[in-house]
Amino acid sequence: MTAIQAVYVREYEERSDPKPHTVYRIEVQASVRSWQMWRRYSEFDELNAELTKLTESEPPATLPSKHIFSFRKNDPKILEERRAGLETYLRAIVGSKDSQWRDTTAFKDFLGVPTGKHGVVGGESVFTLSSWLDEQADLQTLVRDIRADINKRNALADMGDVSGSHTSNVQAKKKLVALLDRVGVLARGLEALGMRGMTQGELQRRGDMVARLQDDCEKLGKMVVAARQASRPLTSAAREPGAGSLSDRAALLASPPGASAKRPVARVFGGPPQETEATRPLDDGGLFQLQKTQMEEQDTQLAQLTSILRRQRHLGSAISNEIEQQNEMLDDLSNNVDRVGSKLGAANKQLRRLD
Repeated sequence: MTAIQAVYVREYEERSDPKPHTVYRIEVQASVRSWQMWRRYSEFDELNAELTKLTESEPPATLPSKHIFSFRKNDPKILEERRAGLETYLRAIVGSKDSQWRDTTAFKDFLGVPTGKHGVVGGESVFTLSSWLDEQADLQTLVRDIRADINKRNALADMGDVSGSHTSNVQAKKKLVALLDRVGVLARGLEALGMRGMTQGELQRRGDMVARLQDDCEKLGKMVVAARQASRPLTSAAREPGAGSLSDRAALLASPPGASAKRPVARVFGGPPQETEATRPLDDGGLFQLQKTQMEEQDTQLAQLTSILRRQRHLGSAISNEIEQQNEMLDDLSNNVDRVGSKLGAANKQLRRLD
């Protein structure tokens, strides 16, 4: 679904066909485009009833009430109050932390929100240039949501809430599965757009977007399945088997007395290892997992940097080709100027002969 940035009810308009009624202009602003819809109050009322039925809970804002006396329906003051109330109602749903109302098909259809697909041909999604960007922006939002679920899982695990941590991890896995499917559809949609005549530069730019999403999917997958090590210090009674005490670890890392005097003079790389807050409560397996996670993050960042540098190289090549074409055009212009100068010189000689 297109990521909605804002929604407004800008104005109302009275219409007479098929019978006198009032409609309200709704303006929807998304990440890369905006559109408008005209809806009657009765359609708002039907939407409110449908959302309540589907979610089994009232929307976060109350819908303006109906007017008992029909002669007051066309009162400008009443209509303006209703317009403001309808705008508050929609904006409360869009801005709510709970997405259960805005994720319903009824709400999407009411606002005319595109699903990111312009059509379906042979079971495959067909994107337009703008709907492809809408889908990509929505997938970035989904990536942030998965990261938030993972952070919540880790925080609950630190507090000892095993059930809450498990629930957050399950939610992250479900969202990750949906993300993988949609990224695959997005990549195939980009291939179709390329075959329909997209410029090479724009195709490369969007290809980098897909590559970054795929890198995010791989990284999130490893974060979701990785076992979470407890980050709080353990007591001696609850310490895992095989994990030494803090004093034993300090003695192991510390240099023995007199070692500096007996150690031969040589080049030392890195110096002695230092304990940190992140490594102190971990055993050997936890240290290995932490190192592996950090190396994977570095690999992901390196892949992103490589993608950026590749794009810069393509841009540099395009600029070089453009400069060569401009130089050729300047050479042609210089030759034309020389020819015109020669013709002017010949014309001046003929004029002097006539004089």
